[in-house]
Amino acid sequence: MALSSDLSVPGDRRTRLRRAVRRAVLARRRLLAALCAAVAVVAGVQAARPGERPTVAVTVAAHDLASGTVLTRADLVVRHFPAGVAPAGSEGRALGRTLAAPVRRGEPVTDVRLVGPTLVSASPDRVALPVRIADADAVALLRPGDHIDLVAADPRRGTAAYVAIDVPVLALPLSSGRESAASGLTGRLVVVAAASADVGRIAGAAATDLLSVVLTG
Repeated sequence: MALSSDLSVPGDRRTRLRRAVRRAVLARRRLLAALCAAVAVVAGVQAARPGERPTVAVTVAAHDLASGTVLTRADLVVRHFPAGVAPAGSEGRALGRTLAAPVRRGEPVTDVRLVGPTLVSASPDRVALPVRIADADAVALLRPGDHIDLVAADPRRGTAAYVAIDVPVLALPLSSGRESAASGLTGRLVVVAAASADVGRIAGAAATDLLSVVLTG
């Protein structure tokens, strides 16, 4: 009988151990259920997350920039866009270049927003020439890179004549209405890549006549 009693002790210990484990699990069942749910959610998010897509570095304006600004490091920041939606014409070498048009904060700096030095440097017979066009609304239709003809009109004699043909537009500087009123100037300034042979004729016409533009391309 003593031997039988000794053999039953390990079985009792195992029973007590199972009961203790069961009580501990039941006491913490809410915590365990919450942990299991959290693990399931994390696993689901990881499984649903799409693979890393390639990106493209795009130079954007760090703050609002005015037309004619010579870009410095403080004016530019780099953002990464998905390769499929990166803006066309993004210019990664904008530092030191001149803006041909205003740019808003966060807007990508593209080639059409910059004065194109190649328009002049590639043609030794062309120079950058600012001209004032009488009709500001007509200038609003232009974009840097457009080609225009310049026409000088004399309102007193009622005559008009072409003074330059197929001139590229380099920049469209903006000026405040207050500045224009104070100087007595009307119309809108346009910077063109004029042929050297045309500069004298254009400047002379601008001094005596009203200049207008004809859009050619």
